[in-house]
Amino acid sequence: MSDIQNLFDVAGRAMSAQMTRLNTVASNLANADSVSTNAEGAYRPMRPVFAAVYADRIDDPGLAGVDVTEIAALPRTPARVYRPDHPSADQEGFVYQSTVNPDEEMVEMLEASRQYQNNLEVVSTVRELMARTVSMGR
Repeated sequence: MSDIQNLFDVAGRAMSAQMTRLNTVASNLANADSVSTNAEGAYRPMRPVFAAVYADRIDDPGLAGVDVTEIAALPRTPARVYRPDHPSADQEGFVYQSTVNPDEEMVEMLEASRQYQNNLEVVSTVRELMARTVSMGR
């Protein structure tokens, strides 16, 4: 794990975490209509688990970032649906549907996208302020 050195590291870690979040949403939406022959095989939505990472340096006590520690499946029970014509149906004609809620995933996607944009705006603002500071010295 690399040390957190400055604001760019903090924003970069946050953007990376939100990108992981967006990727899990994309995976969840791609599997929203999937079915399985048994409840254990049914797709469950995934969520990244975040953890705060603090600066290792004593002189930067307030600097912290975020890392993704794992991608965890949500513990939801899949719906058992009677579809005897489906190729994945069991002997009784049932399939088990994915537990992905597309509306919930869209909200998750919007929130992750906004958080990513916010961090990008922080980086842009800091770069602009640094450029202004340098031009003041001329």
